[in-house]
Amino acid sequence: MKPTRKQLALTLALLFAINFMNFYDRQVVGAIGEKIKLEWQLSDTQLGGLTTAFVLLYAVVGIPLGRLADVGRRRLVLALGVILWSVFTGLSGVAGSFAALFAYRLGVGVGEASCAPAANSLIGDLFPAPQRARALSIFMLGLPLGLGASYLVSGLITQATGSWRTSLFVAAAPGLVLGLLAFYLPEPVRGASDPGIVSTPKTQAGSIRAILKIPTMWWIIISGALFNLNMYAMGAFMTSLLIRYHGLDIDHANRFNSVIYGFGGGFGMLFGGWLGDRAARVRVNARMQVAAIALLAAAPLTWLALEQPRGDAWRFAALMLPGVFLLYHYYSAVYATIQDIVEPAIRGTAMSVYFFVFYLFTAFGLFAFGRLSDAMAARALASGAAAADSRALGLHGAMYVIPVVSVVLVLVLWAGSRTVLRDHARLHGRV
Repeated sequence: MKPTRKQLALTLALLFAINFMNFYDRQVVGAIGEKIKLEWQLSDTQLGGLTTAFVLLYAVVGIPLGRLADVGRRRLVLALGVILWSVFTGLSGVAGSFAALFAYRLGVGVGEASCAPAANSLIGDLFPAPQRARALSIFMLGLPLGLGASYLVSGLITQATGSWRTSLFVAAAPGLVLGLLAFYLPEPVRGASDPGIVSTPKTQAGSIRAILKIPTMWWIIISGALFNLNMYAMGAFMTSLLIRYHGLDIDHANRFNSVIYGFGGGFGMLFGGWLGDRAARVRVNARMQVAAIALLAAAPLTWLALEQPRGDAWRFAALMLPGVFLLYHYYSAVYATIQDIVEPAIRGTAMSVYFFVFYLFTAFGLFAFGRLSDAMAARALASGAAAADSRALGLHGAMYVIPVVSVVLVLVLWAGSRTVLRDHARLHGRV
């Protein structure tokens, strides 16, 4: 039976809430990273390594979880994943050493790897193609709002209590409730919103081969590797940049970030979904072109934000906020394009393959980013800068990677848009 509008709205609201906590829990370590760094005297390479550990395991377990989302009950995959990552987020708060925190973050990665394949597959079967980018944008709205809330709440809690551990305990609790509610999500028939597409049963290896035969998926996967390196570098180090380079305390640094991500990213996600659906009415490949144009405009804004003088956090934020607004167009446009070119029965696997590649790239990229920051700090120290100044200058210099990568992304996304029409026609049996 077709779900009613009320049922669709409630389902989408719950999926949004789950994704909100997905990114809230993921970002806590980035929000409180400076406190962890000080307690255990960590380098930027080690601090970035916490995120590296998370994304590496996420990549490894994502493929089997994506397959499970294609052949099993997606609500069960999602519910158990939410409960698992929430438990490990709470355990992170009792870590007695960097090694223990590293291990607990691996557990968070296992649980969170269930979210994207299962939820994207559900949305693809609940909403028809003309509404899909908007539905995905509401689900993905959990990303910027979760990051923004994590920055704000974690900063306030850490500042008020003097302990970074309390922030992790607070982050863990809501997910346990949402995990229980996820057991009651609907389980639509695969392909319910795409009746004209014939899906044939495939093995896991067959599903992966089918996905990699789609030219557009290669461009999307490459774009995901580059784009998410940018976003994870910003997420892991933006608070540290505001503290070290612009002189804010942890509370105010995270307040700035909560506005940049919550408002800039949130409105960018929604507007990108609306614009992507409107553009796709003209040509289905226009979604990718929307993302390319948005990133082309974002690159100079993020560059100019980094060019602001040291200590001028307000000008930095005033430029970074519209930059983030434009960056977040990527998610709505590109995730909807995956649904446009991949048959329903393997969409969970398609998302997991996309995540697998970009998380592997991001893991090593973040490690390299941390090393770059440390190397530039060492150079500044050798040039006569004080220790604290050298760390600020090193991180600030490394952040220029972000606008440079954004320019490369424009070329990748535009190239991908040129293959969408044929891949879409092939899916619908017109080639």
